[in-house]
Amino acid sequence: MNTHTFRKTMIVLGAAVLLSAPVIFSCANAGGNDKGTYVKSLIPADAEGFVQAELPYAFDALEPYIDAQTMELHFGKHHAGYTKKFNAALAADGIETRDLEKIFAGVSGYSTAIRNNGGGYYNHSLFWNFLSPDGGGEPSGALAKAIEKDFGSFDAFKELFSSAAATQFGSGWAWLIINAEGKLQVTSTPNQDNPLMDVVPVKGTPLLNLDVWEHAYYLHYQNRRTEYITNFWNVVNWETVEKLFEEAGA
Repeated sequence: MNTHTFRKTMIVLGAAVLLSAPVIFSCANAGGNDKGTYVKSLIPADAEGFVQAELPYAFDALEPYIDAQTMELHFGKHHAGYTKKFNAALAADGIETRDLEKIFAGVSGYSTAIRNNGGGYYNHSLFWNFLSPDGGGEPSGALAKAIEKDFGSFDAFKELFSSAAATQFGSGWAWLIINAEGKLQVTSTPNQDNPLMDVVPVKGTPLLNLDVWEHAYYLHYQNRRTEYITNFWNVVNWETVEKLFEEAGA
């Protein structure tokens, strides 16, 4: 085989290999550190609507702090219900955007079904990722420094966040956010509202939340919300919080 024929043969073989191989797109560096890339991965959507992502651990993985039955009902019934009803509400109102921040920024102009179920979908989608069987401890790096700067110490932040969760009247959420001034702040919201919504008094970019609806803890803790909050710190996934903090560019 002469050189020309050999080169031609190799080109054909190479093309055949490329055509037969699966095409894999990696988004590891796609868009660099574009704001929103990571958080959007936690709230997937397709042409049909928003998708309930798979739970990143087994139902019993957070025991003894959060029991398997609560997790199964919370994820499989409550969150699944919010997801289904949110998509139905969007379809009913002819809303095609998949930009949740945009929806929440003008949620006062949408139906109650979109506000309640959209919040329920989004808040829970974040919440599962703030929990981990390998969680607990304290944050590190830039987030740890920011907490110390804005709250005085990690313990002071922890006490403030726990108090916000414990004193939220009725159902709702406690939040760690980056506010409009670029500082960390603890706040809380009723029902399924969140700090991205234009209806709440304290707005900001969510970094951490805690569900204090009774369905999140009542099977195991009954009315002992404070005990549930205390045990929450044993499973906090600081890696997720740190990623959101870094992405927010605070």
